[in-house]
Amino acid sequence: MKFVEFNFDLIINSFPLLLLGAGVTVKITLMSVAVGVVIGLFVGIARISSFRLLRFLAAVYVDFFRGTPLLVQIFLIYFAIPVITGQRMDPFVAAISACGINSGAYVAEIFRAGIQSIDAGQMEAGRSLGMTWMQTMRYIIVPQAFKRVIPPLGNEFIALLKDSSLVSVIGFEELTRRGQLIIARTYGSLEIWFSVAIIYLVMTLSISRFVAYLEKRFKTDDKH
Repeated sequence: MKFVEFNFDLIINSFPLLLLGAGVTVKITLMSVAVGVVIGLFVGIARISSFRLLRFLAAVYVDFFRGTPLLVQIFLIYFAIPVITGQRMDPFVAAISACGINSGAYVAEIFRAGIQSIDAGQMEAGRSLGMTWMQTMRYIIVPQAFKRVIPPLGNEFIALLKDSSLVSVIGFEELTRRGQLIIARTYGSLEIWFSVAIIYLVMTLSISRFVAYLEKRFKTDDKH
């Protein structure tokens, strides 16, 4: 029986490069989620707006970006936009744009569900105080909804962290791409992919613990 030899020296020597790639992955994810939260908040509100056209456009955006693969969206942004504009697109900008816009579609549904979970009497109370619909949303509804959407937002962060590996197809050197380059040089597929998997696991578990802490913290604050 042939045993697979595990090269721990290769893991140790490659770890610094993989950590650099992990840092890039976290950077992409943070920036993409920030873009997604901004887009998602406005689109989520548009989804429940009284303006039919606004609801329709928001629904088209959500359905398109949730109904097509992120990989295809990355290709569209990185390859199709330069064809239209005539300007080469930076891989980093393409990665943030594709991941952020894709995340925005999912975050929009998270915010929509969170806003609709708030008792309708909250809106009526705000309007009775002389606030406009938008002011009531800003000062009363959205702050309450935000506390409720922390868990699903955390799940979206984790999902995007893992999905960011897809930007390796346009040559962007995040964690997965770094692993591929090291394997091409060392042929240590088993050791490198195992290391990449462990790094992703550590990052996702860390985010899960942080989200759980935030959820508990906000629940504690609500009791005071």
